[in-house]
Amino acid sequence: MRYLCLIYGTDEQTSHLSPHEMNMYIDEHIDYDAQLQARGKLVASEALQPAETATVVRMRRNKLSVTDGPFAETSEYLGGFYLVEAGSDEEALELAAGIPSARFSSVEVRRVRGGGARTP
Repeated sequence: MRYLCLIYGTDEQTSHLSPHEMNMYIDEHIDYDAQLQARGKLVASEALQPAETATVVRMRRNKLSVTDGPFAETSEYLGGFYLVEAGSDEEALELAAGIPSARFSSVEVRRVRGGGARTP
C-alpha cells in the first residue's frame, strides 16, 4: 500500500539552527531518502518552495479563480512530502517517524486511495 507523509511546519521550528546545522538537517533527509530507496520503500519525496510562493486555483460556477499565497491562513504550512510503500498502517507510521522533519514539525500520514497511478 502507498502512504503519503505530509510534512507540516513553520519557519520558527527550524530558525534556531545555524547554517551548518541546517545543512546537516537537509543531509539527514537525503540520507533517509537513500535508506528508504535501498529498502524499496520510497516512491517519491520532495521539499517544497515556501508557502508564499503557492498559487491557489479554484473553479466555481465554471469560473476560474487564481490567488497567490497558501490555501488557508494557518501557522503551519506544507513543506514537503514522502510517498512510501508500506505493508501496514503501523509500518507507514514507523517510516514517517523516521523522517528527520518529525523532530521539529508534524507529519500527517494518509493512505493513498486505490492502487497507485492510473494509466490512460
